[in-house]
Amino acid sequence: MKLLIFGGTIVNEGQKFRGSVIIEDDRIKEVFKGEDTLSQNDFDKVINATDCIVMPGVIDEHVHFREPGLTEKADIDSESKAAAFGGVTSYFDMPNTIPQTTTIENLNQKFELARQKSHINYGFFFGATNSNYSNLKDIDKHRIPGIKLFMGASTGNMLVDKYASLLHIFETASSIGLPIMVHCEDSETINANMDRMRKTYGDDPPVILHPAIRSEEACFESSALAAQLAKTFNTRLHIAHISTAREIHLLGGNITGEAVVAHLLFDTNDYTTKGALIKCNPSIKTSNDRDTLLDAVNRGIISTIATDHAPHLLSQKQGGCYKAASGMPSIQFSLVSMLELSDKGLFSIERIVECMCHAPARIFEVRDRGFLSPGMKADITIVRRQETPWIVEDEMVVSKCKWSPMSGMSFHWKVEHTICNGKHVYDKGVFNNNIHGEEIEFR
Repeated sequence: MKLLIFGGTIVNEGQKFRGSVIIEDDRIKEVFKGEDTLSQNDFDKVINATDCIVMPGVIDEHVHFREPGLTEKADIDSESKAAAFGGVTSYFDMPNTIPQTTTIENLNQKFELARQKSHINYGFFFGATNSNYSNLKDIDKHRIPGIKLFMGASTGNMLVDKYASLLHIFETASSIGLPIMVHCEDSETINANMDRMRKTYGDDPPVILHPAIRSEEACFESSALAAQLAKTFNTRLHIAHISTAREIHLLGGNITGEAVVAHLLFDTNDYTTKGALIKCNPSIKTSNDRDTLLDAVNRGIISTIATDHAPHLLSQKQGGCYKAASGMPSIQFSLVSMLELSDKGLFSIERIVECMCHAPARIFEVRDRGFLSPGMKADITIVRRQETPWIVEDEMVVSKCKWSPMSGMSFHWKVEHTICNGKHVYDKGVFNNNIHGEEIEFR
């Protein structure tokens, strides 16, 4: 199979130029600058990308596709389809499923599920617990992006709260050369805040108080401890979903950081209109926190942009701080929402490609993906800017939960094509249900 993509503006490794991409079978064969003089008759398929951006397929390093065990909310089939609609060609799924991905057996079960059901490429974090750190050295590190550590209560009750366990986990990760992705919120602080709010506001405090419960202090205290341990053991640490301005100062050296779409799009003012739809852990915080995160992305201090895509049934999102589930679907509209922020001058398209494609591949040592270069796997996304904005409606949502926190928001960009391993999985609204992704390899 030979595929030609011509006439588009290629964005790759900080450069932006008009050119063409030749794909042969599942890999990129050549990338040309300038007007091509190739005969289209020499190709099995041709995509005219005139007036489009051609970029590497997005690697979403942080998703919860809910399978196994929580498939009333989402599953690998539905969410990988939503990802393809959004220009995402690879994802790393989190371990807090049922059963948890904290044993080799459960990890292998997930690989088998994805082999059968995933429409794009897949990888799975291995979850650390208070008691399984001795098994970390038995993992094939070429099959996983890293170790996921919850240093704070979150979905699935995978909290690691014993200091001795943390020492073992950081030391072991360093010795075997695997990065740790960490969810940082101090549980004692959160629990004390919740108890105080419930005494004042009743059993289910209004959701607008969520950032007072899952507070800046709770995030920073936990992140600071993780950073200290990473420095002590020279462990590669990736702090997930940074939500506060204070945490930015912890980044550098062997410590990198992730911003997620929700914390870049919303701030505390949005609880008034969005309510529990934007309730997530860690919480969406102030406009100053949001502006600082956006600036950190722009200046290259924050390395990656992901989604923390976490679907719940709409019925599970009802209530306040105590009752409403935390998490939201976002993968289908993540790229277009970041391109909208680029239109507003908050960062460049080159920076989006760095944070959503290159950096995830670099930090987690993904083999042969994340760049538009000869020899790389042909994972490619093509987007076009529309003259007239379009509005997100729930009827458009591909995720199994069938709602979006972005409903009612308008965007100028649309994903037109998603190519995964050289296969045209999404073509201007038409989805090829027969295409399956591959297990991601790590160097």
